Amino acid sequence: MKRDFLSILDLTPDEVSHLISKAKKMKRQWAENALPQSMRGKVLGLIFVKPSTRTRVSFEAAMYRLGGHCIFMTAQDTQISRDEPLADTARVLSRYMDLLAVRTFAHSDVEELARHATIPVINGLTDTFHPCQIMSDLLTIEEKRGHLQDLKVAWLGDGNNVAHSWINAAALLGFGITLACPDGYEPEESVLRKARSLGRGELRLVKDPLEAVASADIIYTDVWTSMGQEEEKAQRLKAFQPYQVNENLLAQAPPHAMIMHCLPAHRGEEVTEGALEGPQSIVFDQAENRMHLQMALMEWLMTGQ
Repeated sequence: MKRDFLSILDLTPDEVSHLISKAKKMKRQWAENALPQSMRGKVLGLIFVKPSTRTRVSFEAAMYRLGGHCIFMTAQDTQISRDEPLADTARVLSRYMDLLAVRTFAHSDVEELARHATIPVINGLTDTFHPCQIMSDLLTIEEKRGHLQDLKVAWLGDGNNVAHSWINAAALLGFGITLACPDGYEPEESVLRKARSLGRGELRLVKDPLEAVASADIIYTDVWTSMGQEEEKAQRLKAFQPYQVNENLLAQAPPHAMIMHCLPAHRGEEVTEGALEGPQSIVFDQAENRMHLQMALMEWLMTGQ
């Protein structure tokens, strides 16, 4: 039976652990120029309604390094732009390709594609979730800390799609996450409710960013204005200013705390230059690990191993 990856909650804790271990192995093989050509003759389709640097390039590089091929399509490159039903697109592409990764706005669109596709569908990003990002972040944290046990994550800023996937990961794996968000920018209630229903991990919402980072192992932030929110930029800059990751905030956090950001970063807005380029930042390691985790994910979806 085919598997899709639309949300962290599509996995079990054992599957998360397996994928991280598999990604570590493939990262070593990559360094030794000894990667298996497990995708030889396979085709990955990429449908991107939203533009991207890391998501697109990491998927393409991952597929090529495993011997496969990619076909990249924007919405304008397909009949989706002329109102072809997503169900029809999914069924047709399933006859040409072996995997499909989608980066779009509405999460319901990737769910519709997955419902009708006969090949695995991967959520490369929606307005609701960004699961590939958080899986590669977990890989990075395990590399740095040696384990994920007793992990404490502090999220600062917008309760957005990346925050939602962090909430899912904390609920699934049982670690702690504290989110400091200004009024009106909290995570969606449905995401919080689902996480709390799982009964694992510690989920806290606070207003004070200093409270959030007081015992954090990871301090995570994201841009304050995402694609599609440009008209809100002025009010967002004002609302989020107290939540900037800067040197003053880091002085109140444990000295071992590491800074993460899914990139691109707006230096001087959600994070200062000094914090992003400082010794506590691991943002470029996490960016690289997108490729390694996605190699492991695609091979696992295709083979079950």
